[in-house]
Amino acid sequence: MNETGINFDGSDYLEGKFLIAMPGMGDTRFEKSVIYICAHTEKGAMGFMINRALSTPSISDFFTQLGIINKDEALDLSSNYKNVQLYTGGPVEPGRGFVLHSPEFKGESTLCVDENVCLTATLEILRAIVTGKGPKKILLALGYSGWAAGQLEEEIISNGWLISLADSKVIFGRNNTLKYEQALNILGVDPLLLSPDAGHA
Repeated sequence: MNETGINFDGSDYLEGKFLIAMPGMGDTRFEKSVIYICAHTEKGAMGFMINRALSTPSISDFFTQLGIINKDEALDLSSNYKNVQLYTGGPVEPGRGFVLHSPEFKGESTLCVDENVCLTATLEILRAIVTGKGPKKILLALGYSGWAAGQLEEEIISNGWLISLADSKVIFGRNNTLKYEQALNILGVDPLLLSPDAGHA
């Protein structure tokens, strides 16, 4: 048991949880970020920032660059994905696309993280989105956030992150400027009272 109250013995792995960046964590890439953890084992962890939307490329340009649609189709099909935002999921493999989504879509490689959120990283789901056959709720991310064995645990012990239950309404919400506060609200933490030296809720 460490000072966070977490054993990390297998029963306390964090898949399906939020990581909320603490002030002063020392890594500007994750400042005020909320990360949804999709995988966490003794070998490391993987998750996606859910509150960092990208301004470029546009979603139409992204699908065009992948060859899923051509420029002529972009306008004709845009109603199927007009509400899809493109996010930066993290600094690892920033050219690779991943889709967090609601569970009614399942492909061969789909990972269901919890009852409300699945992860798929294939062209199959992108084609389904374009043709209006994709999942109802979508967060499309470029890249992911990754940690080597023991790295995330060390960052948590060093007060780099708060841990909270995840909420799919926050993950798939449209107002990214509120997601950090919404995640803290799950813990009952006032963002104005957070300090770099605060302990874990």
